[in-house]
Amino acid sequence: MSDVLAAVRARLNEHFTAAGIIADPVSASITFLGADAMEILRYGPDSDGVNHYVSLGCSRHPMNDPMEFVTDASSGPRAEVAVALRGPTPAGLAKSIAVVASTPAVEGLILVDDALVDLETPLWEGAAFTAVLLGRSEIGDVEVEGIEQPVRVLSATPITATEAAWVRLKGADAMREAWTTDGVDVRDPRRRAASPS
Repeated sequence: MSDVLAAVRARLNEHFTAAGIIADPVSASITFLGADAMEILRYGPDSDGVNHYVSLGCSRHPMNDPMEFVTDASSGPRAEVAVALRGPTPAGLAKSIAVVASTPAVEGLILVDDALVDLETPLWEGAAFTAVLLGRSEIGDVEVEGIEQPVRVLSATPITATEAAWVRLKGADAMREAWTTDGVDVRDPRRRAASPS
């Protein structure tokens, strides 16, 4: 549904313009066999030197349990994912974001707050991070006429295999609390892993 993607793009442009990023986003298009093209938009850097990478394409279709027979394209949750990192764009990051954003179509995964998406491979060249932890982002929900639920733009925080194991054991909130306690900047692509107790 191109009108859904157009509405999401307009909301993203509005959000980042309000945040002081006035340049048009840099775009990369990635396609996987058997899946629709996924666009990755890079906004920034912002005043803190952070680039914001957002998928555009995941919300084309609603996310539904693959075991359910669904014919109503207006029902079901929709989402996009956003990664925020300081510094230059790491090689391979756009592809990893596209993989995460394609999991609803390819694997039937429903992207929601606190979900852990483990790619089991570095998110970019030389990265210690192999998974992302999803959560609420600062980008508001996108209401689109003709669909029942708004599109949610979820933050996707890169995490290490050790942190992913901690999330499975203790939960997403405990991981975020550990980051705060340890003073971890999750937007630093070279950050150390948190060591929750």
